[in-house]
Amino acid sequence: MIDRVGSALKDFLKQESAGGIVLIVAALLALIIANTPAAPAYFGTLETKLNLSYGSFAIDKPLLLWINDGLMAIFFFLIGLEVKREVLEGQLSSWDKASLPLVAAIGGMAIPALIFVGFNWNSPESIGGWAIPAATDIAFALGILSLLGPRVPVALKALLLAVAVIDDIGAITIIALFYSGELKIDMLIGAGITLAVLAAIGRAKFGSRIPYVLLTVLMWVFVLKSGVHATLAGVAAAMCVPMVSRKGERLLEKMEHGLHSWVAFIIIPIFGFANAGVTLIGLSPADLLEPLPLGIALGLLIGKQIGIFGFAYIGVKSGMAKLPEHVNWRQIHGLSLLAAIGFTMSLFIGNLAFADPAQVDAVKLGVLSGSLIAALAGFFMLKAALPDAPAPDAADLKETAPVVT
Repeated sequence: MIDRVGSALKDFLKQESAGGIVLIVAALLALIIANTPAAPAYFGTLETKLNLSYGSFAIDKPLLLWINDGLMAIFFFLIGLEVKREVLEGQLSSWDKASLPLVAAIGGMAIPALIFVGFNWNSPESIGGWAIPAATDIAFALGILSLLGPRVPVALKALLLAVAVIDDIGAITIIALFYSGELKIDMLIGAGITLAVLAAIGRAKFGSRIPYVLLTVLMWVFVLKSGVHATLAGVAAAMCVPMVSRKGERLLEKMEHGLHSWVAFIIIPIFGFANAGVTLIGLSPADLLEPLPLGIALGLLIGKQIGIFGFAYIGVKSGMAKLPEHVNWRQIHGLSLLAAIGFTMSLFIGNLAFADPAQVDAVKLGVLSGSLIAALAGFFMLKAALPDAPAPDAADLKETAPVVT
């Protein structure tokens, strides 16, 4: 019996949809707990202060911020590795491959932000959340897509991955430019020196993972104290990891594969559990129609469709990009709905944009409602649009799915 359970668990963890399913379960569990008598313990635990100090140096943050600033730095490190690999060798390595996802991703970030601004133009206290609906949660999106099995063309899955990678580059840039605090020059200098050492080690194609890990942790501390959001240290550090070490080892890919399960099955679910809890008791339909949650929900649900599908259509018809083989416009429309699942990165940006708990709860309502409708609509649209038989190129799929949002 135990062997059968263990075997079934291993099979589940190998599925592409597994990470998304674990994330969904974690988010649902948080929602349930937040609306039961256990809610005070849940929220109280997240507010528990944890102190790390050495002499006069100290980091004193609630558990929630240790998760959002600390654990998520590992998530961003993995994003950085995936972005570098895709740019150098993957779906973004040439204009022919990158043109369609680039055009689609630009539309998929710009239009949702504009829709949000339109709903919140007269709400200056909310306008800072304009970037929230611009994000895509690839773990959720890929999990839904994988439920459709071998009928999904490889080209459609690759397009979704490429759009998500470009979306992550945009989100990282937005966080760096618009969601950083007051800068401390001495800490920035320390981070810069550490990054320079990391870059030198990477340029020398040093093969041991230890110096990369230690220097990344050190740079994270400097960046945390500098006023720039600490998770960006993970991205910067990942850019220093060489594709191939001096001994010919595929170092970047090995680090990426080594982190993938930890991020997909532990870090992202912990983040989802810590951030998805919102009290629904006493909530009325009018609360969902407030500018902040409505702007987020419609930014995701409507904005992604108009942005991704619309910009992709214009790009292809203008000759700027080409529609992949075995992919049609109904499938692109379904993909645009799956890309409207914001969740992880949307919640992350929402926590950066707002400090008021009421606004953070409104963000959660908008993200959860918009993402849920998008997931259901995208699944059923693609189910109707995909062929009954397995896609011709389904057997060729060999890439490892990233966990970016």
